[in-house]
Amino acid sequence: MKAIQVKQPGGPEAMQLVDAPVPQPGPGQALVKLAASGVNFIDVYFRSGLYQADLPVTLGSEGAGTVESVGPGAGDAAPGDRVAYAMARGSYAEYALVPAAQLVKIPGHVDFVTAAAAMLQGMTAHYLTHSTYPLKASESCLVHAAAGGAGGLIVQMARMLGARVFGTVSTDEKAAIARQHGVDEAILYTRQDFEAEVKRLTAGAGVDVVYDSVGKTTFDKSLNCLRPRGLMALFGQSSGPVPPFDPNILNAKGSLFLTRPSLVYYLRSRDELLWRAGDVLAWIDSGKLKLRIDRTYPLAEAAQAHRDLEGRRTAGKLVLTIP
Repeated sequence: MKAIQVKQPGGPEAMQLVDAPVPQPGPGQALVKLAASGVNFIDVYFRSGLYQADLPVTLGSEGAGTVESVGPGAGDAAPGDRVAYAMARGSYAEYALVPAAQLVKIPGHVDFVTAAAAMLQGMTAHYLTHSTYPLKASESCLVHAAAGGAGGLIVQMARMLGARVFGTVSTDEKAAIARQHGVDEAILYTRQDFEAEVKRLTAGAGVDVVYDSVGKTTFDKSLNCLRPRGLMALFGQSSGPVPPFDPNILNAKGSLFLTRPSLVYYLRSRDELLWRAGDVLAWIDSGKLKLRIDRTYPLAEAAQAHRDLEGRRTAGKLVLTIP
């Protein structure tokens, strides 16, 4: 089978298209013939060495396809099932071994590209808005990268819950996309001071929660956007990791809360997985949640997908298609 592997951490050029043996499922596993794989910043982190993995590593943390075969104890997973999954590395490949307990069945009207695009970012948006800080009607939030894949889904879910949503974007084009997602106010951080704008729009009160996937370049101002006892959910670091800081800053700025969450800790059981993935896929199937797929690439062009993602030349989800 063909797969994208990294033998030594580095830039996009470190990704190699290789031939690898088709794996065989062991106990509790399913072999999935992949049709699509989502592209995410977590793949960049593993490629660059920011996150550690045994080398060589096959990239990719979410995919969709058809169950080819199963090992003993695979539960109700069966050959022929149309499935999607997240948080199992190795989806930049024609086949992947996946713990059967992590598979969810795809609704009939949802295609493989959509399902692959929805899993990781969709469930991330779900846990952030429903669990990390369960938004309520009349509350407010700031969403960075509001035209992006995860940001756009956070905006839509926040609006479903009745919250007022401010979103940062870099261009007029992305501002239009963020408004389509449902932001009440699109803030162009390339022209406006987003901290000052949030303070102005909230009459100085600040927002209840900031959902920040950017990290280093937004961190300090994001804290300043919070109301007293507000919460900062730092769930990514596309601009680089946040330097160490004195926790007393949180006290001085209003007894703030800070969390660095990740999806794996919000999928602690099969029931939690089925809740989050079930909501996301059902909302997409019904049209309640709009998934924006910016572009697709053949598996062999995964390096270009990473260049586009890191270069912030995208507005929505990137997906690898696998014949």
